[in-house]
Amino acid sequence: MLKQKARDLRKNLTNAERILWNQLRLKQVGGHKYRRQHPLGNYIVDFVCLEKRLVIELDGGQHAEQSLYDENREAWIISQGYQVLRFWNNQIFNELDAVKQTIYKNLNAPHPSLPPQRGEGWEGVKFSLHSLI
Repeated sequence: MLKQKARDLRKNLTNAERILWNQLRLKQVGGHKYRRQHPLGNYIVDFVCLEKRLVIELDGGQHAEQSLYDENREAWIISQGYQVLRFWNNQIFNELDAVKQTIYKNLNAPHPSLPPQRGEGWEGVKFSLHSLI
């Protein structure tokens, strides 16, 4: 059922999702593959780069009314080792280059919830997602 819902969502992208997808598809941002409307656990995320464990969510007006659901959903996604970037639809329409730059920066930043790989040497480095945006 979740797979079918994801397929339906892929067929009916919002305008903001369509614009961002046209920028992400074909490895255009950072040379990484992205998936759109992809199931993760019991949720469907707008976009994900599985290789870099980066989820990109677009928020329209409806998200103001479902903030508790979004917080729980995001907490679960982060608990699975993913980093989550959120953008408002109007950022996609008005600041697309800045959105793409933020995505690119986060693809190459050390992931705060994963231990460093041998030799990466970022012990003691602390940052929040908001400091990178």
